[in-house]
Amino acid sequence: MKRNVKVVIWGFGAMGSGMAKMLLKKKGVDIVGVCARGEKIGKSMYELLGVERGDRPEVIINPNIEEILTSTRPDVCLCATDSYTKEAFPRLKTVLENKVNVISTAEEMSYPQAQDPELAAELDEIAKRNGVSILGTGINPGLMMDLLVLCLTGCMMDVEHIEAKRVNSLSPFGPFVMQEQGVGTTVQEFEEGVKSGKLAGHVGFAESVRMIADGLGWKIDKFEQQMKPIVTEVDRKSPYGFAKAGDVAGVNMTGQGWVDGEVKIDMIHPQQIEPEMVGTQTGDYITIKGTPAIHMANNPEVDGGIGTIAMCVNMIPHIINADPGLKTMIDLPVPRAIMGDFRGQIKNRE
Repeated sequence: MKRNVKVVIWGFGAMGSGMAKMLLKKKGVDIVGVCARGEKIGKSMYELLGVERGDRPEVIINPNIEEILTSTRPDVCLCATDSYTKEAFPRLKTVLENKVNVISTAEEMSYPQAQDPELAAELDEIAKRNGVSILGTGINPGLMMDLLVLCLTGCMMDVEHIEAKRVNSLSPFGPFVMQEQGVGTTVQEFEEGVKSGKLAGHVGFAESVRMIADGLGWKIDKFEQQMKPIVTEVDRKSPYGFAKAGDVAGVNMTGQGWVDGEVKIDMIHPQQIEPEMVGTQTGDYITIKGTPAIHMANNPEVDGGIGTIAMCVNMIPHIINADPGLKTMIDLPVPRAIMGDFRGQIKNRE
């Protein structure tokens, strides 16, 4: 019998803790370490999650990732930190140099060659040198506005134009996301934050556009994106955010990918806390002009928090099975829910 898949989680906020809860319900996989900071240090993972430990070994939150990796020798590290490749790079490098596979939630890591080709090449080289693989994924980027688009083009003879639209709620996400989306700021503060680069809005359009274009064989001439505030008419409160009437409840992101002098890819992504309070219905929509035309609609949206957690967990076998190096979602088998034993999904390992 193959041994259980060993997983370490780095970052234990909304996403990291959600991954832990999901993994604890799966067969053939063990969480062997959790790295986090602050008041979580020294506490039991099970206590923080409010889950019975049963006969499972205790997992104590440790701030020292090197110590965790060397003592547990995991198969994969789920890195639930950062949004940008440059910020994530030192952490990812550390894990790879400990000869451990990595799955990162950092949005730019979904296709790092789009904006950081040099760092992407370096991560690829480090991974190959250490015989392991690295993947960035999530619900978006990672699936809804890029991989799913490409999958749908598989039944098309030609593609003329792509529009990917995701209307979603920010309510499941934590305080860091609230901050980078400008939730709770005044309109003036929002506009100043956009100009200074303090507000990120949605991170991932450049990566999604490049993934789609590379998958289709298009060459992107130019990429542009825009950020506009979504101003609320009523007070809105989510678990980690608050916006009073007249202030900003979210951001409307738009982006365009130009091919041969014309816009071939349009990205539309309004996201806000508690959208239903003002009658906004969430959903995912893909419209592709070509032969045959594609019109996909899914209402309500795929939950962003649950979706990101599930994508990372469900890709564990694929990144373990992958050849060494930097991978993207178009390099690996299609994601799917793993309802059976994780060990049955792992190739060539005792």
